[in-house]
Amino acid sequence: MQENTKGVLYAGGAYLLWGLLPTYWRSVDTFNPYEILFHRVIWSAVFMVILIVVLKKWGTFKTDTKALFNRKKELIALIIASIVIMVNWGIFIWAINNHHVLQASLGYYINPLMSIALGFIFMKERFNILETFAIIFAAIGVLYMTISSGTFPLISIILAMSFALYGLMKKFVNIDAIYSIALETIISLPVAMLGLFLLARQGEQHFGMNHTSFLILFAGIATAVPLIMFTAGTKRIPLSLIGFLQYISPTLILLQGVFLFGESFSMTDLLTFLCIWTGLILYSYSKYMQFKAMKRKKLLS
Repeated sequence: MQENTKGVLYAGGAYLLWGLLPTYWRSVDTFNPYEILFHRVIWSAVFMVILIVVLKKWGTFKTDTKALFNRKKELIALIIASIVIMVNWGIFIWAINNHHVLQASLGYYINPLMSIALGFIFMKERFNILETFAIIFAAIGVLYMTISSGTFPLISIILAMSFALYGLMKKFVNIDAIYSIALETIISLPVAMLGLFLLARQGEQHFGMNHTSFLILFAGIATAVPLIMFTAGTKRIPLSLIGFLQYISPTLILLQGVFLFGESFSMTDLLTFLCIWTGLILYSYSKYMQFKAMKRKKLLS
């Protein structure tokens, strides 16, 4: 099998799994969202440690982790990444289990455009004309929803901003992707353990001998496997193709919200999504043209 085909399968599979996560989180919604989040962190950390041991990379992991502690800026970036991804997970789980699936979907549609904005602010990147119009259309969509429904899509914005900020922070961390994911969950582990302890003190912890507790054990696999597949995919295919595949996830989330969970899709929602989709088409076309230009330049050099 060619590397390009493998890359599409890995990255596409990652986005497919991410897109199906709402159904999984709904299957464990007898737990409150905070408890689900804390278990997600704990079992993700457990799974990643087991994976590193199975791959016989524990020695390298310890060496690279010690070296990271001497690179303060990278360490701070990783800590920030672990915080914002935990916020992202928590908001997503809360949204899914409180009937805001469409807002969750909208958040991940906005995410690429939010990444452009962060690149402009922090990385001194500049927009081309198509990317400028893409951001304008996204802003129009958010503004229209706010004015028409009287509700600012806060969930969507937090999801988009937190995941974009997570991606930005990961640009500053020079460490193997698997080690990075493991460290992110390990850094968040004390917060998750403390959270479960406080829930138990309040009598709100439901983990025990029941069906939902068995399902929650797979939270680590549901979290780590798509991340690993995504990493494997990005190494094999161009970013322009990744940019196209990433819309699999929010599209599946949107379809589940409307057809599986019965959320209403109003005219306001339709016009908002049309603005966002128009922005994404412009963004995708811009990236495609950039990729073609780079390819042509390589052929000529």
